[in-house]
Amino acid sequence: MKTINDMFEWLINLGGPAIMFIIITLLSMVFGVKFSKSLESGIRMAIALTGMTAAISLLTNALGPALKDFVKMSGVDLSVTDLGWAPLAVITWGSIYTLYFAFICTITNLVLLLFNKTKTLNVDLFNIWNISVLGLLIEYYAHNMVVTSIFVIGIYILILKNSDALKPSINHVLEYDEKNVTTTAHPSLLIAPFVLIVDKFITKFLPFIDKFDFNAETLNRKIGFWGSKFAIGVYLGVFIGILGQQPLKEVLVLGFTTGVVLELFAYIGGWFGSAIEPLSNRISDLMSSRLRGRKLYVGIDWPILASSAELWAVINLLAPILLVIAMILPGNNVLPLGGILLTILAPALLLITRGRVIRMTLIGTILIPLFLWAATMISEFLTNTSKSMGEFPSGLSKGQMFSSVDSDPIEKMLAILIGNAWDTLDIKLILISIVAIIAYISIFAWYFKAMKVKDQDIKS
Repeated sequence: MKTINDMFEWLINLGGPAIMFIIITLLSMVFGVKFSKSLESGIRMAIALTGMTAAISLLTNALGPALKDFVKMSGVDLSVTDLGWAPLAVITWGSIYTLYFAFICTITNLVLLLFNKTKTLNVDLFNIWNISVLGLLIEYYAHNMVVTSIFVIGIYILILKNSDALKPSINHVLEYDEKNVTTTAHPSLLIAPFVLIVDKFITKFLPFIDKFDFNAETLNRKIGFWGSKFAIGVYLGVFIGILGQQPLKEVLVLGFTTGVVLELFAYIGGWFGSAIEPLSNRISDLMSSRLRGRKLYVGIDWPILASSAELWAVINLLAPILLVIAMILPGNNVLPLGGILLTILAPALLLITRGRVIRMTLIGTILIPLFLWAATMISEFLTNTSKSMGEFPSGLSKGQMFSSVDSDPIEKMLAILIGNAWDTLDIKLILISIVAIIAYISIFAWYFKAMKVKDQDIKS
């Protein structure tokens, strides 16, 4: 077991781009793509992920000083520091439980495919750490691997079914044809049912807001450069710079940086399609010729959506909104820094609203408190676990707590609730847990039906 775990850690430590290079190359060869084309696809995927990571880091580093200065001027004291996804990754990759979670999730995926209960083959091994966080969190409170395993399997089934449900929206947003097999099974998209609930509310009570919406490409055609991704990025960067009362030089640098990054996002996002195309075509041919037209989707990371200008426009709009809400939200102790871009919320907003910027921004604003509350709730788990593993982040004082504004806020709250209920056997907590589980499953059941109706309405 130690040898297997060491091999797994070695693979994980290669990083996301290297892992996806290996997986896409091998998977393409397994499905009969020529070696040279398979290798090319793997390299293209690795380059796309590397470019996206670099662009996100550039934007995060650019926004950081202005947002920190804005918080300092407000005088608000938020005691828990958001360090982004890295602390969660360190904790999961340093635990042998992650290997176990990866194993049961892979088996679950294969069983569901065998019995035709999902169309998605999730090859995004790198992001198994998102699932492992949930597993480690419930184990931290419940101290019972049976409960933990059932919870992880249940969540992973919903991730795969959600990937199936969102595929038509991915096709619509990215203008894929019906033969395309690329999808994403990223765990952050589990927020989609709750996005849809708010979206339905807006449709019924606030439909007029769509009159003020804009499409970045249409805007660009109408007013030229002033509606381009470059220009939109500059507007947003300058706004954030002014919000943080930065010197004129820094305001201009931030505006220009945001402008070029917004353009880079769309450009790099287009690389994912060409990387997966040979595998996509081969799978489509095999499904048509040997499996009577059965669909099989290949799930990769969320940046396949990064070519959407609307996605990044909303991410930039939500960054200062997240900061303002963090300062006034009751029950929040987290200063959002590492997760300021909210890439764990924006993809679901994009797919559910089909790129309507005003809706995306409004729904995102409404749901932001969930992410802040969840980050506050897991701060004890993260801080204590990192200390016990000897991985406490450098630069923090000994008594300081840290957290991460990251994906799956509802699932994290559910894990803590169920874990505490099992550990204490408190009747009240048990009853609340049962009601919460029933409500959670019911919301997903409604969501899957609603998405089918939504897709049929668009086709008709």
